[in-house]
Amino acid sequence: MIVKMCGIRRMQDVLYANEVQPDYIGFIFAKSKRYIKPQDAAILQKQLDPSIKTVGVFVNEPVDSMLNTAKIVGLDVLQLHGDETEKEIKKIREKSSLEIWKAVRVQTVEDIIKAEELSIDRLLLDSFSKEAYGGTGKVMDIALIEQAKITKPYLIAGGLHRDNLQEIIQRLHPQGIDISSGIETDGYKDLEKMKEIMKITGGNYE
Repeated sequence: MIVKMCGIRRMQDVLYANEVQPDYIGFIFAKSKRYIKPQDAAILQKQLDPSIKTVGVFVNEPVDSMLNTAKIVGLDVLQLHGDETEKEIKKIREKSSLEIWKAVRVQTVEDIIKAEELSIDRLLLDSFSKEAYGGTGKVMDIALIEQAKITKPYLIAGGLHRDNLQEIIQRLHPQGIDISSGIETDGYKDLEKMKEIMKITGGNYE
């Protein structure tokens, strides 16, 4: 199972990631309490185990700005977490070979169906909030995701933590998970929680 640990913003977070070995870590370049400047993310990326891929999270950012950040940091994936359209996705395709993920803040099954029509590599199904585009800690609507006949590879996000993760995985069988607040204590990444998540998803931690 693919594991993405998002909201990396300190050198300590990178050292924790190097220890637990998720498949991806995420840098947030949108308005968020976990926001990081591209130049600071580039410094952290240099200390990251090369086997761990990097995802840049953007919300309604101009394509050229995203690609510039990707170049500065050395990103592998652009995660579009706003209201980006097929036109913008095609523009990214024309200008880069980066993988593209599209986050969907699921309110209805139709939201998922509409997103599946986009020329993206993966979906990321997140909880809906009027207040924010992500990172709210709210659990996604599992029943809606179960109703949708999803054909694209997808990750689940939104309110995941060590106490609910196993049950949600067993119900949805996603390709992977995207977790942030569920591996934090008092707003900062917690190594023990990161280890527990890797154990639940198939890591080697006892």
